[in-house]
Amino acid sequence: MSRTLAALLLGVSTLFLPCLAQSQTWVGDSILNPLTSSPGDVARGRAIVGSRQVGLCLLCHSGPFPEERFQGNLAPDLSASVGHSTAPQLRARLVDPGRFNPTSIMPAYYRTTGLNRVAPKFVDQTILSGQEIEDVVAFLVSLQ
Repeated sequence: MSRTLAALLLGVSTLFLPCLAQSQTWVGDSILNPLTSSPGDVARGRAIVGSRQVGLCLLCHSGPFPEERFQGNLAPDLSASVGHSTAPQLRARLVDPGRFNPTSIMPAYYRTTGLNRVAPKFVDQTILSGQEIEDVVAFLVSLQ
């Protein structure tokens, strides 16, 4: 009886998840599988990248945002830096840029372990959700 109840509760709880997170399958410099079951949305991804409250990408990068003043110059222009990268490569760089450049100042947007100086209220939380990562990837791919 308790196994049946546990299975029922587990099944019902998954109905309330907006997107089921997929496992990260790293192959070389890429994460092959999307992080969610829903495809990324280019418009939402552009909004995340351009947001000074969510993605904060424009603090360091510049990009195709004529409406945004004061874009960064510490990191490559987004249009140029995504040129030859695949969606799985871009996903990996958003999830854990330190894996490719240990001295990078770019934050790990979808990692919760091995981080420094994390405020207690943010421990075990990612900066962006899996769906937000997929939205940003869709936007970056659209720049190619």
